[in-house]
Amino acid sequence: MASSVLPSPSLQSQFMSLRSSTKPYSRRSSLSPIKASVSEKPSIGISSPTVSPTDSSKLPLRKIPGDYGLPFIGPINDRLDYFYKQGKEEYFKSRAQKYQSTVFRANMPPGPFISSNPHVVVVLDGKSFSVLFDVTKVEKKDLFTGTFMPSTELTGGYRILSYLDPSEPKHTQLKNFLFYLLKSRRDHVIPEFSSTYTGLFESLENDLASKGKVNFNNPGEQAAFSFLGRSYFGVNPVDTKIGTDGPTLIAKWVLFQLAPILTLGLPAFLEEPTIHTFRLPAFLVKKDYKRLYDYFYSSAGSLLDEAEKMGISREEACHNILFATCFNTFGGLKIFFPNILKWIGRAGVKLHTQLAQEIRSVIKSNGGEITMAALEQMPLMKSAVYEAFRIEPPVPAQYGKAKRDLIIESHDAAYEVKEGEMIFGYQPFATKDPKIFDTPDEYVPDRFVGEGEKLLQHVLWSNGPETDHPTMGNKQCAGKDFVVLISRLFVVELFRRYDSFEIEVGSSPLGSSITITSLKRASF
Repeated sequence: MASSVLPSPSLQSQFMSLRSSTKPYSRRSSLSPIKASVSEKPSIGISSPTVSPTDSSKLPLRKIPGDYGLPFIGPINDRLDYFYKQGKEEYFKSRAQKYQSTVFRANMPPGPFISSNPHVVVVLDGKSFSVLFDVTKVEKKDLFTGTFMPSTELTGGYRILSYLDPSEPKHTQLKNFLFYLLKSRRDHVIPEFSSTYTGLFESLENDLASKGKVNFNNPGEQAAFSFLGRSYFGVNPVDTKIGTDGPTLIAKWVLFQLAPILTLGLPAFLEEPTIHTFRLPAFLVKKDYKRLYDYFYSSAGSLLDEAEKMGISREEACHNILFATCFNTFGGLKIFFPNILKWIGRAGVKLHTQLAQEIRSVIKSNGGEITMAALEQMPLMKSAVYEAFRIEPPVPAQYGKAKRDLIIESHDAAYEVKEGEMIFGYQPFATKDPKIFDTPDEYVPDRFVGEGEKLLQHVLWSNGPETDHPTMGNKQCAGKDFVVLISRLFVVELFRRYDSFEIEVGSSPLGSSITITSLKRASF
C-alpha cells in the first residue's frame, strides 16, 4: 500500500529544517517502524514560514488566517469538503498549507440547520492544542460533540457529565461518582478481563479453523460489553433481557447522537438531507435506549444507592453510568482494540516475538499471575499501547470556548482569540507534530521506552496529557487509567496465548474493520 503523500516541495523543505533541533527528545528505534498508509491519510504538520524562537515572548503576533465564507453557503461548502470532496485529513491539511499556519479559521460540521454557529478557530500543532485542556481559559459547557449538542431526549432528559463544564456544581458530583464506581470495582477488572477474553480468543480460533478467516469487530464488541457489565456491576448483560443485543442497541443510540458529524459512506445526496441537515428524531431510538437503561438500573443497585448518598438521584446516576459505559468506554474500545490489532499486526513477527518474550517472562517471574505490578514491568508492551494511542487517538476532536480574550501560541507565532470564540483541535495532527516527534507518521512501538517516556506528555487521547491525571476540576477522562489498563491487558492476553498473528484491515464509519487470517499458538 502506498505511503502518505508529503506536502509540496517548498513546505517539505521548510518542515525538514524545522525538525532538526526543536524536539524535546529524539531516539532511534530498534524496531522497524510502520508508516501510516494513504487509507489513513495521516496528518502532516504545517509550520508558519517564520523563525522558531525558543522564547515564547518573542513570538510574532499574527492575525489568524482564514475565513468562514458567505453565511449559510460557506458552512455548507466546507461541510461538503469535509465529508466528501476532501475528507477530514485533507480538509485540515490543505487549509494549513494554504495559510502556512497550524492555526486558522474554518467552519466545522454540521452547520445549517443543526448548528447555529459552525465558526471555529482550528489548532493543529502540539503546542497550540494544549489550550483546549486549560479550563481557566476555555469553557467546556455543551461542547462534547462540537458545535452542536444532541438532544437530551437521548439521555433521559439530563445533561450528562461529558457536557458539563467543571465550573458547574453537578460536574464535581457526577465525576466523583464515576471515580467511586472505578475504585469500588477495581479488584474485578483483571480476573473478569482474563475470563472474558479467553472466551473470545477461543471462539475466534474455532471460527478461524472452520472458515479460514474471522472478523474481529463483532465478537470483539460482544466481549467488550460483556466485560464491562461483569467488571462494573457483576452482571453479564448476555444473561439478562438484553442478551446479545447490547452492541447493536448502543450503535443505534450513538448514531442518533453523532450522525450530524459522521459519514456512513453513502452518497452526499442521500446523507446531506437525512443526517447532516436535520436531526434524527429521538423517539425512533427510545425503546432501544429503555432496554439499555433497564439493564443498568437493575444491575447497578449498590452504585445507585451510593449515588443517592452523594446527593444524585438514582435516575440521573443511572443515565450517567449508561453514558459512561456505553458511549465513553464501550465506544472507545469499539474503536481502539481494532486499532491496536491493526498497528501491532502490521508491525510484523519481530515485534510480536519481542512482545511475547517480554510478556511471558514477566508473567512467569510473577508466579504465572497478571497483576498491576507485573504490567509495569513490561516497558515494550506499555510503549506499544501508548504509540497506538498517539498515532490514532480514538477521539480525534476537542472543543473549547474562550472564556476571555486569549493569546494562543503555535511553535512559530502567537494569535489573538476573542472571548466567546470556539476553538477546535484535531488531535491526530497534534500528536503527529513533527516538531515534537521523529517520524510522526510511523508506528514506532518502542517510542516511549526509557528516555522516550519524556514524550508521554504529548500523548493526548484522554482529553489531557498522558502525564496528567483526571480530577473533579478538569475534563480529562475519568476512566483514563482504566482504559490504559484494559488496553495493556488486551495486548498481554493476546501474546501470552499467541506467538504471532496476521490480519486484513478494512474501513468502517468508526475506526477500522479487522479480519484475522492467522493465529500462531504460543510455542515457548
